[in-house]
Amino acid sequence: MEPALSQIIERVRAAVSDQQALRIQGGGSKSFLGHALRGELLDMRALQGIVEYEPSELVVTVRAGTPLAQLEQALAAQGQCLAFEPPHFAVQGREATVGGMVAAGLSGPARASVGAVRDYVLGIEIINGRAEQLRFGGQVMKNVAGYDVSRLMAGSWGSLGVITEVSLKVLPVAPAEATLRFDGISQAEALTQLNRWGGQPLPLNASCWVQDQDTNTLYVRLRGAAAAVDAACRSMGGSRLEGASAAADWAACREQQLPWFTQRAQDHCLWRLSVPQTAPVLALPAGIAAPLVEWHGGLRWVQAPRGAGPALQALARSVGGDALLFRAEDADTISGAPLFDPQNAAVQRIHRQLQQAFDPAGIFNPGRAMGAAGA
Repeated sequence: MEPALSQIIERVRAAVSDQQALRIQGGGSKSFLGHALRGELLDMRALQGIVEYEPSELVVTVRAGTPLAQLEQALAAQGQCLAFEPPHFAVQGREATVGGMVAAGLSGPARASVGAVRDYVLGIEIINGRAEQLRFGGQVMKNVAGYDVSRLMAGSWGSLGVITEVSLKVLPVAPAEATLRFDGISQAEALTQLNRWGGQPLPLNASCWVQDQDTNTLYVRLRGAAAAVDAACRSMGGSRLEGASAAADWAACREQQLPWFTQRAQDHCLWRLSVPQTAPVLALPAGIAAPLVEWHGGLRWVQAPRGAGPALQALARSVGGDALLFRAEDADTISGAPLFDPQNAAVQRIHRQLQQAFDPAGIFNPGRAMGAAGA
């Protein structure tokens, strides 16, 4: 067994024995989310490396502390990628890791078209709250009988166990890509058009509607075979953008570095509203500007004061969605809000039962994710 892994297991075993909480952390690039954590730091960055990579099989197995950028570079060298475009949110001294990517379960602009992080997790190795090393899944899609624990860990925020190794499905980079720009299109028109396009055989990959200085613009990214992308460009209209500039803008959208994100008012938080793609334009509270819309209408970023939270949550629930306080007023401050707050009592009960099964002593990231939801 690798020394770094042995040390982690021993740390967990000692924590269980002493009833000491552990604060699991990779690069810390997403530590701005949720409640502040207590407990001793369990740093996963020593557990690095690509264990196995079979480009012909479209599968890679990686240790949890491996920098996400390192994995993406290795895939790019083989003409492959993580199709769900996980955000890094890296800042100086805080680099995203593969384990953190899975634990957070956050996906980028292509999520609505290609799926989420959990859809690409084939197998996982964890250390549970009894200091037991467990493996679930494997390296192929059809290898799970019963409950799919591997995908359960995606978005669990370290509340169910310490992720030590992950097997992921990867995909070839699309042979062709283009971005279409549509100027002067209202949010309602953009949502209607996106839903119309969604019902057609078009290589839609990502979309972004934004209002900058009273100018409404819809961007749509197409990916696929060259013939399909060219045909879609001709049928959909708009202005075609290509090259490094468009790619940089989509990367900035993924990392929340577009001007719309960076020019947020000092007293405003960033709220993440996840709603059905068919949800209409939301009647936001007075004084709150139009959202930035992604995922073909399914993701709406809103800048609003913290006090607007109840109204935003009620508004999202009214259309079958939910609202999350994603970033605090100050970029260097932890949001201090639950990562999700299920209203369904049955869902809360399932969360508590899962935690009891995986971490009976409650030593992993207390107050994070599922624990916070039940508080």
